[in-house]
Formats: sequence, structure tokens, C-alpha cells
Amino acid sequence: MPTQLSYARNSTITKQMRYVAEQENVDVGWLMQQISDGKIIIPANVNHKKLHPIGIGKGLKTKINANIGASKIRAGIAEELKKLEYCIKYGADTAMDLSTGGNLNVIRQSIIDASPIPIGTVPTYQVVEEANGKIENIKADDWLDVIELQAKQGVDYMTIHAGILRRTLPLTKNRVTGIVSRGGAILARWMVENDKENPLYTQFEQICDIFEKYDVTFSLGDSLRPGCLHDATDAAQIEELKILGELTLKAWEKDCQVMIEGPGHIPLNQIKLNVELEKKYCHNAPFYVLGPLVTDIAPGYDHITSAIGAAVAGQYGADYLCYVTPAEHLGLPGPEEVKQGIIAYKIAAHAADIAKGIPNARQRDDELSKARFDFDWEKQFALSLDPETARKIRSDLGMEADFCSMCGPDYCSMRNFHKIIEEKTFNERKREDKAKKLKQMEEERLI
Repeated sequence: MPTQLSYARNSTITKQMRYVAEQENVDVGWLMQQISDGKIIIPANVNHKKLHPIGIGKGLKTKINANIGASKIRAGIAEELKKLEYCIKYGADTAMDLSTGGNLNVIRQSIIDASPIPIGTVPTYQVVEEANGKIENIKADDWLDVIELQAKQGVDYMTIHAGILRRTLPLTKNRVTGIVSRGGAILARWMVENDKENPLYTQFEQICDIFEKYDVTFSLGDSLRPGCLHDATDAAQIEELKILGELTLKAWEKDCQVMIEGPGHIPLNQIKLNVELEKKYCHNAPFYVLGPLVTDIAPGYDHITSAIGAAVAGQYGADYLCYVTPAEHLGLPGPEEVKQGIIAYKIAAHAADIAKGIPNARQRDDELSKARFDFDWEKQFALSLDPETARKIRSDLGMEADFCSMCGPDYCSMRNFHKIIEEKTFNERKREDKAKKLKQMEEERLI
């Protein structure tokens, strides 16, 4: 079945392309060419019937992803659907179902059926679950079976950890945190215990055939991403990035769409380099970063440490930001943590779009600023990312007050500036009236 990439290469504009072009306010012909070149993707599984497609890549607004999913400790469809509800309500562009517990097929199908936004998965998790956690007993074909099943359900993009190879494992020996990718660690253990090469790498062509059939997008996983600042931009990470670049070309040969996953934990001064290296080695395929977290000392606040890095990464050309919640490194995020992560990343993505010069990105800021100066509280709430929280904080004063409780009426800078304007206007009117009166007297005298 044709993919968005194959349609673009044949100069065929699809309904998905038209929808994305309209949402992004870009020329559809330009969009089609960028898709053909691999610089933009539209993750849109042919079996995801409720989907409102989005575009990810250079020249479009920076997108954000929210991870949801059940665990063995907390596994319930209702909670996952509540998380999805928050994703949609607060503006996540996509969601990944990273469930590792409960009835995985039912949870995933329920999410896809309810979701208008693209859904991603990591099929390796289900492979391990179906093997009852016995990684050494997994057969190479088990990955193909699960990938086909999830593709058939309507998953729009999948993280495929095909870039971690037996020869790259020794490069992690000097790391502080080793391999922090769950999928990457599973593949590493499988390779060691079976003394074989990564089956996602050796069977990559078969995976491409499945992806082409359903138009599933590759999210080539960064199995060797750094899990702390000490491990950032090391030989293991860069070597895997080069391998992902080779796999990108193979996927494109099969008309499969591709994006590249990135770090991780990166010091601020290395973020620009990391974006440049991805674009260089992976042929300008869209870059999907987790954060990156710019410090390791803030458990409970990693939605903040990572949003700082995400904004900087977006400024330098990252196309897609995977959120981090306050629960990162600590526990499974609930709906409230999901909300906080989304808001933090909406801020980061929007800041990046302003820095990138995305047309009209700052329009909403300017409108809110004018509403703030006019003390138009309702308009401020309507334009804000989280109207409910803003309204709640404001509720200690009536909506008619032309000041807030931070400064009060006497110290409010904008209120005082309004007084200056009013006084200036009053004095100007007095001078105008005086001049007018003098002119009138002079005319009467001459008569």
C-alpha cells in the first residue's frame, strides 16, 4: 500500500498533506516536497480511523509528545484513557502508549480508538511481556509478530531499537549509568545471552515491509542515549547515531517515513552540537528528543530541567520534543503529572518556535500582552496554555479589579502607567482647549 512518502515522491498530494498544510498555514506543494526529501513526516497509519494527522519536521511548528501507559503495579484502561484525555485537552500533539502491564492489546486498542492524535509504541515491551520476562527465550521472529499486530491495530509510529549492535556494547564500559533505554537494555541483554546480532537490525528489511504495508513511521530508537551528563555525547551515542543514519537510507528505499530519537541528558553547551550531528549523520530526518535534561540534581522537577533543554534543542532545530514529567526517575506518572509535563513542553515548543521564526508564532503572545495591559482577564485566560490554573490563581480578587494581589492598586506598574497616560491625555486636551480658545479670541478681536 502506498505511504505518505511514496505519494510525495510521485507528486501526489494526499488528504493528509492538505490537512497538515492547512493547519500549518504552509503551501501544500512545498510540504509534499519536504516529505519527499524525508525532512517532514506525517505519521498516519491507514488503520487509525479517527486520526487528525500532524506534520513533524523542518519549517513546521515544533511538536510535543506525551508518554502514557500502564505498568504491572498500576494497570487500568480507565486511567490511561484519562491520561489521553489530558493529552488532548492540554495540547499534546502525539502520545506514546508505553504500557508494560495489564492487557496490552486491549489497552492499546482502546487508546487508538479514542485518539484523534497519532499514537506511538515500543513493540519490544510487548515482546518481553509475552515471553513472561524471560528475555533469553525470545525468538527473533517474535519481534516481527508483535510489530505486525500493533501495525494492524493502527499504531502510527514505533520506536525500533535497531541501532544498538554487538560491536557498540563495549563503548558503554566507561559510562556512569550504562544503558538507560529500556528497549536498548533489553536488546543488549538478548544479544549477550543468545550470542547473536540485534534481530531488529538483521530483520530491518522485513520490518520495513510491515511498515510500508500500513504506513507506520519509524522512530529509530536511541538505545545508547546518555542517562546522565557524564555520559553525554560519548562514543557510544555517536556511533549509534551513525548506524541510525544508515538505517534511515534503507527505510527510505522502502518508502517508509523516518524520524530519529535523541538524548537524553545533555549539558546546555552541548545541545546545539547534538542537533547538528543528528542532522548531519541522519540526512536531515526529523529529530525527536527526550528533553534533554540539562542537570541531574532535580528529581521531582525534571519536567523543568528537561523543558529548559527542550526549548534550546528546539531553537537549534529539533523538530519534536518528548515530554518529561515530575515523576521521571521516580514513578509512573498519573494524570496530573501528565498535565504538568505537557504544559512545560508546550511552553518549550512555543519558545522554540518564536526563536526559529515560525510565521505568526508570537501573535498569541502579543495578543495576551495587550489583554494584560488592558486588564482584560477573561481574554488573558482564553489565550493562556492553562486557563484553569490561571483563573484559580486570579480568583483571590474580583475580575473587575485593574490590579492583582502581587502589587495591589498603589504599586501596580501598569495601573500607574495608565494613570500617566490618562494624565498626559488630560493635560494635552487642556492645552488643546486653551490654544483653541486663544485662537477664537484672536479671531474675534480681528473682527
